[in-house]
Amino acid sequence: MKKEDLRIVFMGTPEFAVESLKALVEGGYNVVGVITMPDKPAGRGYKMQQSAVKKYALDNELLLLQPEKLKNETFLDELRNLHADLQIVVAFRMLREALWAMPAYGTFDLHASLLPQYRGAAPINWAIINGEKETGVTTFFLTHEIDTGKIIFQEKIRIEEEDNAETVHDKLMRTGAGLVIKTVDAVINGNIEATPQSDFAAPETGLRPAPKIFKETCKINWDQPAEKVYDFIRGLSPYPAAWTELMLPGEEPINLKIFAATAKKASHGLNPGSVTTDNKTYLDVAVADGYIRLSDIQAAGKKRMNVKDFLNGFAITAGSRVE
Repeated sequence: MKKEDLRIVFMGTPEFAVESLKALVEGGYNVVGVITMPDKPAGRGYKMQQSAVKKYALDNELLLLQPEKLKNETFLDELRNLHADLQIVVAFRMLREALWAMPAYGTFDLHASLLPQYRGAAPINWAIINGEKETGVTTFFLTHEIDTGKIIFQEKIRIEEEDNAETVHDKLMRTGAGLVIKTVDAVINGNIEATPQSDFAAPETGLRPAPKIFKETCKINWDQPAEKVYDFIRGLSPYPAAWTELMLPGEEPINLKIFAATAKKASHGLNPGSVTTDNKTYLDVAVADGYIRLSDIQAAGKKRMNVKDFLNGFAITAGSRVE
């Protein structure tokens, strides 16, 4: 089969998915339709925003569908009429069997982890939060339970000490696009194989999940060791961002997002959460085995800024702490 003969429907929404769609389009593959989320209000003024995938599809004159509900019969008829041989899902919604079983070659998903580790909505964040030194991307065939289908291909990347969720996201986005192409080529060449995820599991370490992250998830626990706090901050940076409350004696608590910091192990007699500063150049928070030096922060109602600029507007008095 030639790649021009394989009819592909692509499903995705955020920027992470665009790189894979772009690789398909620029590689000359036959993308006969693109499915993405409906426009939704966002930002100041709640103006209607198009998804990153929709913007790319429109710019490249691809057929676009935006169903409100995936079980809508009109949408299902439109999808059937595309006569897809293969569907590809990258950062989209969970699909019903009526959708993923429709094409002759099935539907495969690109997931931003080395499955079966980190099944769920936030695999990049949780891998960093948990201090992993490597992660990767996986293509797998969809089945009934989320992120559990047979694995086709995987590719690893290193998580460097200075990486955060944004830099790992971008690495996996590019690596994932290449893996999507590799998977499609295997379908075209008729030599695709898939392996049950149970063959990849490591029972001695157990499986780590990647559940959706909420605001409460992002609050920093300063009782932990420096390395754990550092991994937590970078695993949530820049979005949704780790946060804490800065408690200044006699004043209302200040909600503080922390985007970047460094960890230093040291002995001290301070309670975790105690703040030390020269009110000019540094702002340190005591943790169980050292300090976290904050470098890039945002107070509620203010712009994101470096600590030096923050200290120009806030006087940190004795007895200040974070909680």
